[in-house]
Amino acid sequence: MVKLYRCIICGEAYIGASPPANCPFCGAHIEYIVEAKEAPVNFDVELSAKDRANVEHALKVEISNSAFYACAANQTNNPEGKILFKALGKIEAEHASIWRKILKLGSVAPGGDACHTENVENLKESHARETRAINFYRKAAAGADHPRIRQLFDALVEIETDHLHLSEERLK
Repeated sequence: MVKLYRCIICGEAYIGASPPANCPFCGAHIEYIVEAKEAPVNFDVELSAKDRANVEHALKVEISNSAFYACAANQTNNPEGKILFKALGKIEAEHASIWRKILKLGSVAPGGDACHTENVENLKESHARETRAINFYRKAAAGADHPRIRQLFDALVEIETDHLHLSEERLK
């Protein structure tokens, strides 16, 4: 039987016989994907000054990473790399939309980050970007004042760690 599921991280809906292992929109792990009727999704969060600063920084990180991946998808000299970077770019853009919802922003200017034509250089840059994001998100989660902000940062640590492993596998 087909059901309606919803990711409690990004709020997007998914229709299927069972929840996917990862949200097809933001990459959140299966534990964050529940039947829509039971999905407590909240982007209306009262932000402390510290949480606001961390969320604003996270938005910049995700916009930058999304722009880098979009560039890499167009410029890299490897067919699989084009597919990988396009998928990662979409996920990072979805992460930016999560932070935009939390900050109650309409649209934000796209990033203009440069990339390389050599796939291995883009993979190295991806690895560095994901490592920085993971380190920041882990610290932000540990110090978050609001439980929803902690939940979002914790989920993003998991997702970005998945991305890190994708680049590590291809750099071997």
